[in-house]
Amino acid sequence: MIGVDVAGIAERLGVAADSATAIPQLAAETGLDVDAAYAVQTALLQRRLDRGERLVGLKMGLTSKAKMAQMGVDEVIWGRLTDVMRVPDGGTVDVADFIHPRVEPEVAFLLDRLPDPGEPVGAFADAVRAVAPAIELIDSRYANFSFSLPDVVADNTSAAAFVVGPWSPVPDGLDNLGVLLEIDGRVAQVGSTAAILGDPRRALDEGIRLAGRHGVRMHSGWVFLAGAATAAVPLRPGAQVRAVVEKLGTASLRASS
Repeated sequence: MIGVDVAGIAERLGVAADSATAIPQLAAETGLDVDAAYAVQTALLQRRLDRGERLVGLKMGLTSKAKMAQMGVDEVIWGRLTDVMRVPDGGTVDVADFIHPRVEPEVAFLLDRLPDPGEPVGAFADAVRAVAPAIELIDSRYANFSFSLPDVVADNTSAAAFVVGPWSPVPDGLDNLGVLLEIDGRVAQVGSTAAILGDPRRALDEGIRLAGRHGVRMHSGWVFLAGAATAAVPLRPGAQVRAVVEKLGTASLRASS
């Protein structure tokens, strides 16, 4: 990370997001590696906190083979969620606020407690209070939605907005539930929760482990997005989007015209 202008890169990405203006990839130009990219992500978060936003959870990225293939990368990553990113279930987003928004169906967890110090990672799943269907709106700040692994990590894993549907108790099995992404009442993507690291609960374990490497511990009441069950679909003006997860229900949003 020596010689990398962490604050400068974070500022460039923050301005790109605020102005909905794409920028070139930064990693090759700046010598950014994955560790430095997470430092940039932290600085980018601080920029948001400094203007009054609150950290409300974490999200996983690239947890499915479909997403890895779509983005041309091969490593699971994590990012942050703030209160300003949250859209009410059935709410509206303005596509003009984004560069090239895409939507994807997800599974969300609501954390009930902090993991105990030294608690085995595999036991963390019982810290979950509830589960819900969700939609993540992703929006890379890079031109052509193209990036390297350090680029996307620095860009907070393309996080832009999210919707969480009704919470419900965690069912006995989450490892092979059917998932649909509907656009304007038509099925755009079909998948399974098995695409999320084989079981969304594994994504929670992985997220806790990876975030912990960077000194980030999850908090009671936080939302955790486990990752996409299908490839992402471009969000067009006026579109009605609905994610359907078997046994969990639906989450929806609308794009303004």
